[in-house]
Amino acid sequence: MSEPTSGTTSVSSEVVEKIAVAAARAVPGVADLGGDVSRFFNSVLDKVGLDQVGDASRGVSAKVADGNVTVNVVLVLEAGRVVAEVTGEVQRTVTEALTGYGLKVLAVNVNVDDINI
Repeated sequence: MSEPTSGTTSVSSEVVEKIAVAAARAVPGVADLGGDVSRFFNSVLDKVGLDQVGDASRGVSAKVADGNVTVNVVLVLEAGRVVAEVTGEVQRTVTEALTGYGLKVLAVNVNVDDINI
């Protein structure tokens, strides 16, 4: 067997954001991701046939430094859901998804921007 080659591996914030979006969307009680402005622009893009543009990281931003990750999630809550239950589950689900990729999650900050009535 040959010796491993030395070097570094990095993960871009875009990759982290995609993983976090998929995890957050899977949580019951999450109606949508993103703040008012991003949802507005995405609805316009949807109407003109560019429905995939911006969807991959909508509502999520990430900071990655030396394998450590801080994630911010902006979401729309389904009506009738308990905020603390949904946001806690988003934090747990996103953290589990990212640690599954070998990343160390420092924080998952969740901001409830709207409610879907």
